[in-house]
Amino acid sequence: MSTMERARNLEAPERTSDNSMVWSDARLLGFTPMDDVHKEFYDVARAMVTCSDATALAAIEAFEVHAVSHFDQEDEWMRATNFPPRDCHIDEHAAVLKSVGEVKAAIAEGRAGAELARDLGLHLFEWFPGHADYLDSALAAWMTKQAMGGKPVVFRRSI
Repeated sequence: MSTMERARNLEAPERTSDNSMVWSDARLLGFTPMDDVHKEFYDVARAMVTCSDATALAAIEAFEVHAVSHFDQEDEWMRATNFPPRDCHIDEHAAVLKSVGEVKAAIAEGRAGAELARDLGLHLFEWFPGHADYLDSALAAWMTKQAMGGKPVVFRRSI
């Protein structure tokens, strides 16, 4: 096998977005602090998708706590490192938090129940892969370049 053939075999497979509700290595971006919080995102968003009327408010409140921390951390990384396309990314975080706040208020006031929380959770699973593949992956690469001088290296298990 030639060097060129070996190099082609080592190229990363093309990533395809999916809206699976199960975390997998396919979602890894190569910046561990971000990957860890993204795994948590899956856990708290899945709790919204599977909530009942009795657990809907707690599920959305747990997601909100996670999302505020998650987005604040990413927003801080972008500001601290002068990440060029930060405004669009920060605006997208704010839009998600606005939706979460509106749904939480509707549930807390008794105007809605688990169905609305589940719907928001499903929409988050539709939104997240694209957000992560484009905006977060660019930030992960930027952060890794700042810290290590190069692009992230990602090893994905195929189980």
